[in-house]
Amino acid sequence: MQFLDEDIYDAVENYIPKVSEYVNSHGGGIELLGAKDGVVYITLTGACGGCSMSLMTTKMVVQKKLRELIHPELQVVNVDGTPENVMPQDAYTGKTTTNEEKDETAHEEKHGMLDNIKHIVGL
Repeated sequence: MQFLDEDIYDAVENYIPKVSEYVNSHGGGIELLGAKDGVVYITLTGACGGCSMSLMTTKMVVQKKLRELIHPELQVVNVDGTPENVMPQDAYTGKTTTNEEKDETAHEEKHGMLDNIKHIVGL
């Protein structure tokens, strides 16, 4: 498969609501975690998170539908805490932060902490 991780991630993110219909009907949800080399990493949430059928749901529902919608060789892994289902640290997560955004976040956190201290002290 010759797609960028970012392209696969964006495509899956776009289709998650459609793919989630079955999982949602069982009291669960799907959280997209990342993509790497044609493998999409998700986690099943809610009632589906700890279900004994989560592997079957991942392969027979989520992977099957994403293969129909995106690419027939796409693989889906449910990151469920087991050693064989781990997302690589260098997987694309869609969360790219520029230095400017980091500076703004740091400023907001400092401002928020100062406000909290003033509130506690009564200023």
